[in-house]
Amino acid sequence: MVELGYVKLDRHGAELLFQIFTEREERHAIAIASNRPFTEWDQTFTDKRLCQTIVDRLTFEAHFIENGTQSFCLASTTAKRKATTA
Repeated sequence: MVELGYVKLDRHGAELLFQIFTEREERHAIAIASNRPFTEWDQTFTDKRLCQTIVDRLTFEAHFIENGTQSFCLASTTAKRKATTA
């Protein structure tokens, strides 16, 4: 699982990630998690053109699972705490 959106990637880092995505394309699944919509990924990838290419590569024949705006980790922790205090 790759998690995108927290750490900015310089051009070299983005190029390496792009190569990984390219090599896996059509051979293996790639799972991506992000706290940002695609429209904000240019804040993670400092090269706008490379960002567009990565989004294009990742979204081709992709399946999207959106869980809304609530943090899954926070919801899970809150549920566990409620269960132990009840």
